[in-house]
Amino acid sequence: MSDSLERSSNINFLREPALGRLCWVLDKTSSKGWRRLGEVVASDRRFKVSSNDIETCSLKVMKLEGSPSRTLLRLLGERGCTVGHLSDYLNTMGNSEALQCLKPPGIQIVIQPQSVAILSGRNLRLSCYAMGKSRVHYQWFKTREEMPNGSSPDLVISPVCVKDAGFYICRVNCGDACEFSKWAQVDVLDVATSYGQSYHSLESSVKVVIQPQAQQVLAGETLQLECGAMGRPIPCYQWYRNGVPLHNASKRKLVIPNVAPEHHGKYRCEISSNSERVWTGEVDVVIGPRISIQFSGAMECSEDDFYGLEAGASELLLNTVTEQLNATDKVALLIGNLSYRNHPKLKAPMVDVYDLTNLLHQLNFKVVSLLDLTESEMRNAVEEFLRLLHKGVYGLLYYAGHGYENYGNSFMVPVDVPNPYRSANCLCVQSILKLMQEKETGLNVFLLDMCRKRNIHDEATPNIVLKVTANIVFGYATCQDAEAFELSSSEFTNGVFVKFLKKRLLDDEKITVVLDRVAEDMGQFDATKGKQALEIRSSLSERRALTDPILPGNCADITLAHSRQWAKVHELPEIMCLDFDCGAQIKLGFAAEFSNVLVIYTHIIKKPNDMNFCQAHVTDFSQDLDVDPKEMNRNTPEETGIYLLSRMLPQHCLYTRLSSLQKLREELVFTVCLQGTFTTMEDDPVRWTKSVNISKPLIARLDLHRPVCRNSCLHTCLMPHSPCNSPCHSPCHSPGAKRRHYLEQPQIHSYGHLSPHCLSPYLDVYEPLQGAVGGCVDSFYDNLGQSQYEPSYCSTTETTGSPGRPSIPIETTDDMNELQTVFINSLQFEHQSDTY
Repeated sequence: MSDSLERSSNINFLREPALGRLCWVLDKTSSKGWRRLGEVVASDRRFKVSSNDIETCSLKVMKLEGSPSRTLLRLLGERGCTVGHLSDYLNTMGNSEALQCLKPPGIQIVIQPQSVAILSGRNLRLSCYAMGKSRVHYQWFKTREEMPNGSSPDLVISPVCVKDAGFYICRVNCGDACEFSKWAQVDVLDVATSYGQSYHSLESSVKVVIQPQAQQVLAGETLQLECGAMGRPIPCYQWYRNGVPLHNASKRKLVIPNVAPEHHGKYRCEISSNSERVWTGEVDVVIGPRISIQFSGAMECSEDDFYGLEAGASELLLNTVTEQLNATDKVALLIGNLSYRNHPKLKAPMVDVYDLTNLLHQLNFKVVSLLDLTESEMRNAVEEFLRLLHKGVYGLLYYAGHGYENYGNSFMVPVDVPNPYRSANCLCVQSILKLMQEKETGLNVFLLDMCRKRNIHDEATPNIVLKVTANIVFGYATCQDAEAFELSSSEFTNGVFVKFLKKRLLDDEKITVVLDRVAEDMGQFDATKGKQALEIRSSLSERRALTDPILPGNCADITLAHSRQWAKVHELPEIMCLDFDCGAQIKLGFAAEFSNVLVIYTHIIKKPNDMNFCQAHVTDFSQDLDVDPKEMNRNTPEETGIYLLSRMLPQHCLYTRLSSLQKLREELVFTVCLQGTFTTMEDDPVRWTKSVNISKPLIARLDLHRPVCRNSCLHTCLMPHSPCNSPCHSPCHSPGAKRRHYLEQPQIHSYGHLSPHCLSPYLDVYEPLQGAVGGCVDSFYDNLGQSQYEPSYCSTTETTGSPGRPSIPIETTDDMNELQTVFINSLQFEHQSDTY
């Protein structure tokens, strides 16, 4: 059919494959979907589409395969709308994806290149794939210039540099037909290695890698602030001053010439991509007045001397205007222990560590996030953390899991501890603080999301002498001799502590002020009133904030060396394209949920025309990783346990999740297996294999599995001990009867990740509350389905089995106060005796 005849045909004569794709595109799109199409057509009097017609399409959503788009297109077809008319309307809307569905089958571009913001030094890959009646030819262009070696579907620039930034497009030829892809913008961020936390550079994800820095400029000079984020599609920017959006400030770099005193204030930038929105840190901009230098007598000086004098005077003046506290670097270690071998398993620490990792990255922290560490792995992880500390560094340690407190000393419990356990099996937080003090750190922050009950099996009373410093902050998720709680639910949500902490963590306030506000928020939470309250202990005398800028100063060389070491253990393997002898090509991609959790996904990007069936999967992994074959090569991320990254991974792949990378002793070598059947063959599928070596990915390079020296200063059982604040010398006592907290609830959806240990920001109490993080003794088993109150972050209780595989929850912000009251009133308490 000719193109003119195709355009003049009624849209009711569209073939089902094209119509189905078109309806799917219009149904899934909000701003450029079927409702917008109805509004555009309504302005054309020929087809007389009214608001009632639009409402009718919406009301009949359950008919015609549940597609309002199909209802609207049928209505337009009955009124004489042609494919040409529809193409004009879609073009007016700017819905190129829907337009592509109407293209004649001569050339069909099935994969469009995507705009991307990428770090300098990485490998850039733009892809354009098309189908045609005969062989398809490609040619890439940068603006109007042909790209050398740009005649394949993938344009690869390795490594990419700043000069490669710009706009790219691909021309596709098939016989006499020619089609152009969409334009793709490439933004190359020139960032030092310290920002290159590559394992977070996931597709469809926004990650801030350049934070604005505080500025002190003179009136009349030019103010320049810069931020940057990696993302696909390319992120959008909007700058704010004192919380108010600035006009015409929608680029990565904010430039204000001839600044005046009214430009003084707090600046930050909102960065968005698709539905994701993140904020940079907030920085202070100080505008100082011009100084004229008066000389009482004649003197000779060069122009350079004069400007040097003026600059020195300006610096002196600005230093009197404001006192800015800085960090020489920011380093964070986040540990979440869930899968205990001899004690109750937890859920929430995984979600809490994931969310705090993303927030701390926005504050320009170098973050390592680890799950399920044994004693030796925890000690080695802390040792590596301490290596990155030096004078003036802000060090932050977050721990979620079982724990306890004896005589004011806090102990973190590894996943392999025996039952019962003692201090020799655990890590003492105050011991770690002592070692941090020896590094002359600028700020020491401990956020302990665990129980603080007494361990009756541990009678050791070591004493560590800590220095008297004014830079220590402890944020305890619960009070002394109390339990921290998590929810008993099949859904992964934040814990009570992190539920409120993540709302405040980016505030540009003194860290103790931030924690005070978190405590106030938790105090208003009805589900845990009288059961869990945040406790803050601090010796902080300065206005130290997590948002403080980083100024290496005299430690620049040390910071750079540490940054390189940090980045080295966060490098992901590059995306691979594997070519098999049969003519098939497989894309092998990698992402990371945590520093010790790797995601591998496979996707078939090319297969021979005579191949009926083609599938690629990965197998033959090291026994160190203990991978369950039943959870490998699944069709959805959730099926293999990938809940937190599910929205960020490419679709239509097979997914495999490799956890506990810290146990990897050798380079990671595995097999990619391709299976396929051909039209000319009726036998069993043909199989091809390729061996892939990705070295030691992520945290595996640190060899945390190595034995710990028995005289290590991290062995708290050998160390004297005393708390940094007033010790608790209460007499030894046994914990009382254990309680399990449950809330009866209907099925409710929350936004985020599955996990009990806390309530999601919008769920309040609609999930069963399942207690405490900490404790020291085992206890009882409960029958499935029994409703009772349980401390679950505390090893005082024990449960059987692991939680069932949940589905991804959906955010709801509806007001549920009435339901909340009902559920709070339904709290039941049941006491059982201790079992040792």
